[in-house]
Amino acid sequence: MLAARDHSRLELRRKLAVRGFAPAAVDAVLERLSGEGLLSESRLAEAYVAERLAKGFGPLRVREELRRKGLADELIEPHLHYDTEQWLERLAAVHDKRYGPGRPSDRKEQARRARFLASRGFPGELIGRFLLHDG
Repeated sequence: MLAARDHSRLELRRKLAVRGFAPAAVDAVLERLSGEGLLSESRLAEAYVAERLAKGFGPLRVREELRRKGLADELIEPHLHYDTEQWLERLAAVHDKRYGPGRPSDRKEQARRARFLASRGFPGELIGRFLLHDG
């Protein structure tokens, strides 16, 4: 399973449990893999964040996806640490790729674009700042 991509302990535990392995045996294997450096949640967080950001997802969505994989905030946050201007640049790139440059002229279109950006995981304050003030 680790040959294809990095997994979290929780993901591997779930996959092995479904295959009928005893919890004690699973824990022992996970400890051994971790000790040998084959299972690294830090490496998973780094690679996953880079991949998802490259695909245009924002910090809220990426953080939640990693939490669902069982990663602690202490492992996630260092990889999502950008200042507001950097996040605005990422948000603008996602917006412009989808809609082209320029801001919407009416409220209905603003709301539609805001919903799209929110679904991608960008915070509301950045969306509002981008759509309403940076135009």
